[in-house]
Amino acid sequence: MTNRALINVDYTYDFVADEGKLTTGKPGQAIEKRIVELTKEFSAGGDYVVFAIDAHNEGDKHHPESRLFPPHNIVGTAGRQLYGELAELYATISQSENVYYFDKTRYSAFAGTDLEIKLRERGIGEVHLIGVCTDICILHTAVDAYNKGFKIVVHQDAVASFNQAGHEWALGHFKNSLGAKVV
Repeated sequence: MTNRALINVDYTYDFVADEGKLTTGKPGQAIEKRIVELTKEFSAGGDYVVFAIDAHNEGDKHHPESRLFPPHNIVGTAGRQLYGELAELYATISQSENVYYFDKTRYSAFAGTDLEIKLRERGIGEVHLIGVCTDICILHTAVDAYNKGFKIVVHQDAVASFNQAGHEWALGHFKNSLGAKVV
């Protein structure tokens, strides 16, 4: 047992595929191999591997994102499926006790979820973040991890955004304001 966890954030069809409802497009597709490699590495090493996946309900006009973004990652749609090779890998590791998949309804993987409890139960003190979007869900997850006292590692070759300027800004913020290790 190690004291680190890999948190895969929102690497789904809607956020990555060309036809996705809120796609990062080519930048998101370009990190697929690295996301799969890291997930395999952490899984094979016995580390805790987390899939924190955005979940929205069709027509939910009360959710704050409904005013900011088009409907995306709607429960029951193909848009919520893990993208590409990550979906195939998940199918092979999903039964492991070290793999945890859960729905999140806010930007941060910690907001309104049991993620912190799961990490603390396992003595995890360091979280490694990968996925999309660097300047939204990865950023908010990192800020919450910082505020909860976790060490943070962001794999810059495994995060992407549909906003390149926001992506670059977030990478600097992780390092300069959150003390994260950006590798």
